[in-house]
Amino acid sequence: MNELVQKLFETRNLSDSELISLIENSDPDTSSELADRADSVRKKYYGKKVFLRGLIEISSYCKNDCLYCGIRKSNKNAQRYRLDRDSILECCRNGYELGFRTFVMQGGEDNFYDDTFMCGIISEIKNKYPDCAVTLSLGERTKKSYMRMKEAGADRYLLRHETASEELYRKLHPHNMSLKNRKKCLFELRKIGYQVGAGFMVGVPFQTNENIVQDLRFLQELRPHMIGIGPFIPHHDTPFADFKGGTLELTLRLLGIIRLMFPDVLLPATTALGTIAPNGRELGLKTGCNVVMPNLSPVSVRKKYDLYDNKICTGEESAECKVCLQRRIESAGYEVAVGRGDFATL
Repeated sequence: MNELVQKLFETRNLSDSELISLIENSDPDTSSELADRADSVRKKYYGKKVFLRGLIEISSYCKNDCLYCGIRKSNKNAQRYRLDRDSILECCRNGYELGFRTFVMQGGEDNFYDDTFMCGIISEIKNKYPDCAVTLSLGERTKKSYMRMKEAGADRYLLRHETASEELYRKLHPHNMSLKNRKKCLFELRKIGYQVGAGFMVGVPFQTNENIVQDLRFLQELRPHMIGIGPFIPHHDTPFADFKGGTLELTLRLLGIIRLMFPDVLLPATTALGTIAPNGRELGLKTGCNVVMPNLSPVSVRKKYDLYDNKICTGEESAECKVCLQRRIESAGYEVAVGRGDFATL
């Protein structure tokens, strides 16, 4: 038995040096014990339920120039698109018929989607589907904007902090972007009353294990309802094209650590995890994850939302994608949950 895994299971915390030791421990027996402990904790809070979130990628336009992202504004080869109101509502209609009860509108930071547009579409979705949750992932906006969208009916907001290290943040983003502002947005979202999601990439260029510990400490401070982490995967049209990607092993180890530190959190097995390994999402579910996010976007635009290379599930219709994921979830020993899938203690 690994003493650090046992201590984390019992106390939900470790010292910085202990966390680094566990992050660096690649022993297969320790990895297996960590996964087993994480799985037992998620079953205590959520049973075998896996929550589906219907992802609608509304825009590949972005005003930002993050060095790792395929839709960064200076990528002249990126294919740009925007979904209009009718297209978004059609995605929701299709998703509702397939059994989805959470819709996630995600996109680059695109000023086309101002508060008037967003509040209108949020209100319309909530009126048509009152038993559904609306999640937004649209980047940094003003506090007033977040409040208006909450008043219109938005329930959740996902905003990865990317890294809690000021030094690393500057290496990943242009100078006009600020870690201070990103953190400010997250705390504002929480105060306004959103169910909030934060998170970071695993194995991004220049990241150290000390940086990862900083991320875990920031998450302890923020106390988000959702934590999204996934491996860094390089995109061929970015400055990070030639860097190595994050590994399956480290990502799984961190998922297990996060589940033990945040026992009731909603934790996705990400598409990126499934991209770097054919059974990546199943392994994520067995290491504490309890959320997957099938794509409801029109097939005609999915390849254009090209954040990283070789992204999976860009050619399947939504119904095919759901059936495939349901089969994968059940083969891993879990069950697809019906309903919104809210945070356990809400």
